[in-house]
Amino acid sequence: MKNSFFKKGGKDKESKDIKDKTSKKENLISMSKDYKKVIYTNEKTNIEFKIEYISSLVDEKIIQKSALPYLLEKEFTKITDIKEILPIAEVEISEDPKQIEERLFTGFVVLTISSNKEKFCFFSAQKEIGRNISVPEVEFSVIGPKEAFVETLEQNLNLIRKRLPVKELIVEETTVGQLSKTKVAIIYLQGVVDDENVNTVKQRINDIKIDQITDSSFIGQIISDNRNSPFPQVLDSERPDRVAAVLSEGKIAVIVDGSPHALIAPTTLIEFFSSFEDYLLNWILASFFRVIRLFAVAFSILVTPLYVATLTYHYELIPQDLLSILITSRRVIPFPPILEVLFLELTIELLREAGARLPTKVGQTIGIVGGIVIGTASVEAGLTSNVLLIFVALAALASFTTPVYRIGNTIRLLRFPFLLLAELWGIIGIALGFSLLLTHLIRLTSLGRPYLEPIYPTRLVDFKDSFIRLPLDAQRKRPLYLRSESPKRMNPKGNKKKDIDE
Repeated sequence: MKNSFFKKGGKDKESKDIKDKTSKKENLISMSKDYKKVIYTNEKTNIEFKIEYISSLVDEKIIQKSALPYLLEKEFTKITDIKEILPIAEVEISEDPKQIEERLFTGFVVLTISSNKEKFCFFSAQKEIGRNISVPEVEFSVIGPKEAFVETLEQNLNLIRKRLPVKELIVEETTVGQLSKTKVAIIYLQGVVDDENVNTVKQRINDIKIDQITDSSFIGQIISDNRNSPFPQVLDSERPDRVAAVLSEGKIAVIVDGSPHALIAPTTLIEFFSSFEDYLLNWILASFFRVIRLFAVAFSILVTPLYVATLTYHYELIPQDLLSILITSRRVIPFPPILEVLFLELTIELLREAGARLPTKVGQTIGIVGGIVIGTASVEAGLTSNVLLIFVALAALASFTTPVYRIGNTIRLLRFPFLLLAELWGIIGIALGFSLLLTHLIRLTSLGRPYLEPIYPTRLVDFKDSFIRLPLDAQRKRPLYLRSESPKRMNPKGNKKKDIDE
């Protein structure tokens, strides 16, 4: 008897603690102006029921048209009956008071009846507020679809589902952020993707402990293999057609509610220089444009360091005809080449940042007028030379050829370490910097997969879609580094051309 008495007392105490916590939460929630609590009485059974909701998250038309007429006019005696009379898809019955807060702040209405306050009914009435689908702004292409992701998770999933209407497309949802409670969707094609990659992404996202997630960039930084590298190890895209294409290759996409960019992993360095428009053009044109981008990136990084190294240490490398032009242009310049270059490089960066942060029309005006005025004035004032101004302008122009914005930021940053090494040791310093950069890239991974593939480790089969893009018929297999469960993606016999009489 003694034991049963203490057990009963313990249960009563636990029940009292739960009630106290629930009342404290209710008092705290009721301090908000958008918290609504209304009591109604059923006309047939005279049972009182209470509904609670957050008006800023709930569409009150759903309550007025799809819930209250049935709750007031239909006969019910138990809270479990409500699930049968409400014509709403998402209706749940629970005895856990801890779910009240979670459901209230995710757009649910909480319903309780006076005769049984220990059970709760939750039904969905979320208010859908979002912008319409627009044209891609960062990854714009002349040819191809003109749809871009928006900030609503469900709408983004719809854009992907339309392109991959198969049961193998798996969408797993989790919540990240102790305060923001942000919904994160992990998407992959079952039977195509490598399970090890899926488990790695799930484990890294589930291990995230942070207060707030407002954009997919937070997830991308946290799940990266090397967080101290300037190179992005997760590809982000605002194009649903590109995401659908990489999912069919065997990659994984991560979509964050409130972000118009999807994350793609694993990825390689070469992918940051390939545009989705490359796959919509003839393979010869696509390969030509891709090679131009790669040369533009190398030119953007190395042209100003080579200028500094040549003028500081290696005059003998300058052709005789060009030497007289350089002497003439630098005759009145009072600064050494490194200061001259830094002045112009930092000026370009300032103009670029000012143009990006200002409104569109003002930013364009500042960029064009500022560049012309400052460039011309600096040459006339004898602060910089004409030749260097051309080099810096071309380098800035070349850095814009990258189709992915994040790798463009990395290229802008890399110029400055190379400039410092060029000033210290000339071309030997540039070679040293290139060696350090190559070592870093070789060691870098994306979800544990080699970042520099197919260059290192060398995989000849994956060169078909790297520096150049071979015809689609030559890409019958998925990339080797993805370790796809279904390596073949094209039947070569099905694409044979036949004459009309065959």
